[in-house]
Amino acid sequence: MTADTGAAATGATEQFLAARDFLLTHREDYDTAYRDFRWPELDEFNFALDHFDVVAADPQRGARRALWIVEQDGSQAYWTYAELAERSNRVANWLRAQGVARGDRVILMLGNQLELWETLLAAMKLGAVVIPATTLLTPADLQDRVDRGGARHVVVGAGDTGKFDGVDGDYTRIAVRGAADGWRDYSAEAYDASAVFEVDGATKATDTLLLYFTSGTTAKPKLVEHTHTSYPVGHLSTMYWIGLEPGDVHLNISSPGWAKHAWSNVFAPWIAEATVLVMNYAKFDAESVFSVLADCGVTSFCAPPTVWRMLIQADLSSLSSPPAKVVGAGEPLNPEIIEQVEKAWGQRIRDGFGQTETSLLIGNPPAQPVKPGSMGRPVPGFVVALVDPATGEVADEGEICLDLNHRPTGLMVGYADDPERNAEAMAGGFYHTGDVGSRDENGYITYVGRADDVFKASDYRISPFELESVLIEHPAVAEAAIVPSPDPLRLAVPKAYVVLAKGYEPTEETAQEILRFAYDNLAPYKRVRRLEFSELPKTISGKIRRVELRGREDEIHADPAAQPSTEFTL
Repeated sequence: MTADTGAAATGATEQFLAARDFLLTHREDYDTAYRDFRWPELDEFNFALDHFDVVAADPQRGARRALWIVEQDGSQAYWTYAELAERSNRVANWLRAQGVARGDRVILMLGNQLELWETLLAAMKLGAVVIPATTLLTPADLQDRVDRGGARHVVVGAGDTGKFDGVDGDYTRIAVRGAADGWRDYSAEAYDASAVFEVDGATKATDTLLLYFTSGTTAKPKLVEHTHTSYPVGHLSTMYWIGLEPGDVHLNISSPGWAKHAWSNVFAPWIAEATVLVMNYAKFDAESVFSVLADCGVTSFCAPPTVWRMLIQADLSSLSSPPAKVVGAGEPLNPEIIEQVEKAWGQRIRDGFGQTETSLLIGNPPAQPVKPGSMGRPVPGFVVALVDPATGEVADEGEICLDLNHRPTGLMVGYADDPERNAEAMAGGFYHTGDVGSRDENGYITYVGRADDVFKASDYRISPFELESVLIEHPAVAEAAIVPSPDPLRLAVPKAYVVLAKGYEPTEETAQEILRFAYDNLAPYKRVRRLEFSELPKTISGKIRRVELRGREDEIHADPAAQPSTEFTL
């Protein structure tokens, strides 16, 4: 069997496209879509072979732009479905020659560049398991991914190869756009491989495709396991929420390595046969975003709240032809943002809710009434229950859960190698998101907050325990508690409340030493931005009451322009 530009549809392809076409047909008919949608029941499925290459093989569909990248300097390039199918075949054949085999785990750490999408498709074709990694990771983070992720190969940009100098393990080192000694040269060799890919076996629907490391309430990130269906097929729900259709140009602002990148820069647009548009920028500003939206004819736009907050500081009305579809995800959007965008663009931002562990499960699809502050309603394929944490009863307010009697395709297998956490997450016949919401009489769900202490800063999930574990390594720190501190742009930044060890004084010099230590030992998105010396409020059993500290932060930062005299910043 071959997979080239002559790829043929399979039974799995037909089932998948039937489910997709049902959602496209009823994209503005929520009641019918929710009532009648059924997940395709697949024994075997490979998104790259059974969908992407099939699209590429059709002369008309294959000529559509699959990937379009705009660089910081304004230059741009695009690749059609047919071109990406052939390029990923070559990369797959070359990776196979480097020893990448079915079931092997591959750390993929690249920026928003062509090779990221080529390698992801190639890995799918090979049946390899991808461990997405942000370029912000430190050597310690990478060692953890090699060890616990069982990585046998790494594919990284030339500029990040140095991070692996001290990372132990028996793994193939593959560098993109330049290779140092001991590294294999992707850019110089991969494209010389054959354009015809020979499949070496069936891809089971239950085979693992992705392993995401995501922060939790413990020191070690969780390993979220997704299969060849849970994300590639599960994101039918995300496509439906955004309202993507064939021919759309979809711009999603997201960093590689995070699940949202796979959501909206890979699966949802390509399921719909739309164009993935990417801004490969080191730093975003409103004018550059407006320029790309206008010049590239963007029809669909998704951005995290941090970007939306940036955009409303500029002149939204300067964009004469705004996209018809605008959505936001990652955290609840401030009503003021929604109002300003609607006033300037005539489009209401449609919020949505999901996790690394899931595809989109609650959202506001096109043509439906949007209630201010609400995330929307459960999307087709998801049965959502709000479970009272105290009683376990389904109620109008409680933890947002998925009913496992109607287990959706877009739900992870579980946390890899962590039976205890899996038992907790799947307890009582529900998948527990750890988030709390309330439901009104029309079925609309409003986000209340996290059930635990994990918070988001600049749209990145932060685990307090993980940061505290680093701070406690400094000799001056006896105890530490990390809480979110309000910030007008990032929504929140990590702040440390620190109890000093004996012999240390609560001075500016001490604070700067601790903040510098955190700066040197944490990835940029995890860095502690504020610090205060204080005793920590605790329960009778000795547990830190972070809820009190969070409340205090809201009080002392009520004025965004004021900095408390007791607080230090780097």
